[in-house]
Amino acid sequence: MDFVGARKYILQRLTSELSPELFYHSLEHTLEVHESARRLNGIENVDENSKIIIETAALYHDAGMLVNYSDHEAHSVAMIQKILPGFEYTKAEIDQISGLIMATVMPQRATNLHEQIICDADLDYLGRNDFYIKSFKLRLEWQVYGIRNTTLREWVDIQIKFLSEHHYFTRSAITLRNEEKLKNLTEFKQLIHNS
Repeated sequence: MDFVGARKYILQRLTSELSPELFYHSLEHTLEVHESARRLNGIENVDENSKIIIETAALYHDAGMLVNYSDHEAHSVAMIQKILPGFEYTKAEIDQISGLIMATVMPQRATNLHEQIICDADLDYLGRNDFYIKSFKLRLEWQVYGIRNTTLREWVDIQIKFLSEHHYFTRSAITLRNEEKLKNLTEFKQLIHNS
């Protein structure tokens, strides 16, 4: 696998081709998911080959946004099936990456450690102190793309429900992010209570 080449290729495309109206699903998001996946891979003691598979999935998981907003994960899978053979990825490796990308579809359903890592990396921001910024970037993106137009109160309610129902899969993400996620949830609930 030529991971370096595959990484360079997709980052160049995302940099030059992503819509500037993708306020949440941006290059920044992809880089953050990749970094989180790298961190979780290390903590979870993933073997070297699997690390490359997971990191490739992290870099390509939202690449389908270059094609279409809805069902972008399926478009990401279609893209990697065309692109990654050119970077010496085997069919078996591409199938693994495809499965990891599809595990990030909401609601996430991770069935093994590798899927758990990519899912936790994708929603790492829920347990960070920049959660509110990311959340409102997503709200703006949804409005621009006509996904869902919400009042501020409706958006806060959606976020409370999402944070309440979400759970990290890996022990490492639970340790690193769950406490801050619960703090973010509490603050959103207080916002409603005080309004």
